[in-house]
Amino acid sequence: MRVGIIQQANTPDREENIRRLQQKIRQLAQEGAELIVMQELHNGLYFCQTEDTAIFNQAETIPGPSTDLFGRLARELGVVIVLSLFEKRAAGLYHNTAVVIEKDGTIAGKYRKMHIPDDPAYYEKFYFTPGDLGFHPIETSVGKLGVLVCWDQWYPEAARLMALSGAELLIYPTAIGWESTDSEEEKQRQLDAWLTLQRGHAVANGLPVIAVNRTGFEPDPSGLTNGIQFWGNSFICGPQGEFLYRADSEEVSHIIEIDRERTENVRRWWPFFRDRRIDEYGQLTKRWID
Repeated sequence: MRVGIIQQANTPDREENIRRLQQKIRQLAQEGAELIVMQELHNGLYFCQTEDTAIFNQAETIPGPSTDLFGRLARELGVVIVLSLFEKRAAGLYHNTAVVIEKDGTIAGKYRKMHIPDDPAYYEKFYFTPGDLGFHPIETSVGKLGVLVCWDQWYPEAARLMALSGAELLIYPTAIGWESTDSEEEKQRQLDAWLTLQRGHAVANGLPVIAVNRTGFEPDPSGLTNGIQFWGNSFICGPQGEFLYRADSEEVSHIIEIDRERTENVRRWWPFFRDRRIDEYGQLTKRWID
């Protein structure tokens, strides 16, 4: 499978952001991409640095303007596209939702972000209701896609449940970066942890992982923090955690070839699923074991 990723620095001009995304999708399709993945909330700025009710005006229905626009593009180019949108489900009910567009332009499926953070500069609980669609891969013409979103990537349970449901890839549209007051040592620890944990999901589940992050600096509109420097570093790794590609902090549109047969071979060498002690895991559903 030939996978295209787009790591982009966004501006407040949403129309320009979308125009550049369309241009990059066209280029990747011309170069042979079959599946194209974009970063979290790719149409605009990462608005969760503040709590502002006016921001809810940016939310859209699914189906809606973005699924229509990118659906037409997918149909024209014959590619599968993974979108990340601010979904308006109903008045007062919003989600952070990934949508997979099939190559005929239809919606193959969607996933609503399950784990919602609430940290300084990442006030997502103000905007997003936790997802209620579960951890189910989305069937497409290029395979079963285990689509998760950003904060989900810190939870091995989410990756495992996708894998147990037959996902052939784990995909994480992401928005993560540094606050400027952190030391350089702390910044490096954060980045290393992010890379290591997701590569661990690949190893533990014998699956390739695709993580596509934002890049560029976005100021805090409130001025209470120094804004976020998104660190980029989008990557694809194979089922043993091996890097197939890793970006730096620059804008990137790149194609990586994934050998899907390798998953079968790796799971034969390392039969983790065979040796799981499912009879002893019942307490994992508890918040804490006293």
